[in-house]
Amino acid sequence: MLRSMYSGIGGMRNFQTKLDVIGNNIANVNTYGFKKGRVTFKDIASQTMSGASSAQNNRGGTNAKQIGLGSALGSIDTIMTNSSLQTTGRLLDLGVDGDGFFVVKNGSQQYYTRAGNFDIDSVGNLVNSDGLKVQGYAMDPVTGKPNTSKLIDLTIDKNATILPQATTYAKFAGNLDSNAASGTVYSMDMTVRDSLGNEVPLTLQMTKSAAPNTWTATFLDKNGTSVSGGGGTLTFKPDGTLNTGASTIPNININPNTGANTISIPATKIDLSGVNQTGAASSVSVKDKDGSAGGTLTSFTFGQSGEITGVFSNGQVKTLGQLALATFSNPGGLLKAGGNTFQESNNSGIPNVSTPGNSRGVVQAGTLEMSNVDLSEEFTDMIVAQRGFQANSRIITTSDQILEELVNLKR
Repeated sequence: MLRSMYSGIGGMRNFQTKLDVIGNNIANVNTYGFKKGRVTFKDIASQTMSGASSAQNNRGGTNAKQIGLGSALGSIDTIMTNSSLQTTGRLLDLGVDGDGFFVVKNGSQQYYTRAGNFDIDSVGNLVNSDGLKVQGYAMDPVTGKPNTSKLIDLTIDKNATILPQATTYAKFAGNLDSNAASGTVYSMDMTVRDSLGNEVPLTLQMTKSAAPNTWTATFLDKNGTSVSGGGGTLTFKPDGTLNTGASTIPNININPNTGANTISIPATKIDLSGVNQTGAASSVSVKDKDGSAGGTLTSFTFGQSGEITGVFSNGQVKTLGQLALATFSNPGGLLKAGGNTFQESNNSGIPNVSTPGNSRGVVQAGTLEMSNVDLSEEFTDMIVAQRGFQANSRIITTSDQILEELVNLKR
């Protein structure tokens, strides 16, 4: 009957939807990783009373006469702008400084989230607050790099242990006294590790030879028995540095008698290039060596690249896994799935999942991303929506009064 009445009804319905979205935004003002919604309107088809006419010789053109039939819901957008990171200091709170989403899984269904308030369950799984398992990559034992060909459930076993490592390399540095008399012996005590992690004592014995700038070197076990075969000869240049081309480096080959494997360190893995011969007193020490006892996990940290680094009681550091982040061509097209998670949709594009970095951003441990809801903006929009709703209700009231006047014409 009256087009204005139906336009008012449509307008009220639209502003009610806008108020619903604003209410949801305000309700989630303190929800970590929440992305606010926004409502837009559009006009619907207009009724054409007369069409447009073109200019004629004697008369100019006229515009079309159209009456709009009200407004309709244009879109409900998810605003994916990044929000600030709040420092929490909690080890398992993770924020993303970038566009990436954490990947979590419930059975075979994959979800994506910006809320990084994670925890560790009773069996060591890294999970979110709803128990969804956080996805990432295992470390390749050969290359030490993440195996990005397959996502796995990340785990942090607080009871994890690391096997002992036998010594396979040793580097020495120091000085041998060039003024020492022939036959002078300099000995240095050290230890190496066997395959069971036990410490095995050794002595590096260096004896000044009759030949100038020459010393013999051999390794002795705790009984004073050589474990270097024929030993080695260290020849020094006139400037005091080791002449590696003229020197023969001793090796180590010892049975520790502990049930462990024989400790075999070839000459190529024994570095004596840091030993010099000058007029100073003799002093040689181990500068670097490998080998360690067994250890248990004592702590772990998350790096900016998403790597989970474990520190063990024996001082060893090992990467336990690496977080994965996902990006989308159209993140605004993701479907909200509840629990601070999103799902892939037909319009979001397929997820591009990889390690943190580039546009995916970096991981900031001890932080959480805050909601991107701006309360001042929401309250302003609420006032506008309220007044819009009131104005549309006045349209209905006015249209009703006109209808009442029409009915009263017969009186």
